[in-house]
Amino acid sequence: MHVRRHATLFTIGLLIAGCAQKPAPVLVAVAPDPFGYQTRSAVCTVGPVSKGQVAMSARSDDGLCAVAVATPDGTAYTSFLLQTPPAHGKTFIHNYNNQTLIDYTATTAYAGPDSFVVSLIPASGPRVPLTVVAQVDATGVARPAPPPPAAAPPPVTKHK
Repeated sequence: MHVRRHATLFTIGLLIAGCAQKPAPVLVAVAPDPFGYQTRSAVCTVGPVSKGQVAMSARSDDGLCAVAVATPDGTAYTSFLLQTPPAHGKTFIHNYNNQTLIDYTATTAYAGPDSFVVSLIPASGPRVPLTVVAQVDATGVARPAPPPPAAAPPPVTKHK
């Protein structure tokens, strides 16, 4: 009797585990620094992915804000494509440690909205579009000084 009860509970446990849904794509705000030299933005907040979109808050202090995503089975996407680049910054996409990392760096001292679209390509199945909508803050960021004007070359004199 006890053996049958334990076998029944074990079977129910297996059935429940088998019916569990695959985990949602992994999303973290602070991704690893595989290169060892990346500067992080003083402000970097990343919300959850919802309907193919993720909200981000960043500071335009020349530091990056990263979104790390993975396929539902926990691996990096096979490939990716920047479909629409940001108007007020730059984006770098790469795979590291079973994650696809999307690094965004806002133009220094820019404040306002920015967005870009990435197409994530899994090993099989359709491409997954992801729109990153960033709100950029420039609090405490000094605007870079313009470069000094180039010195005029000395006049050329001809000797006779």
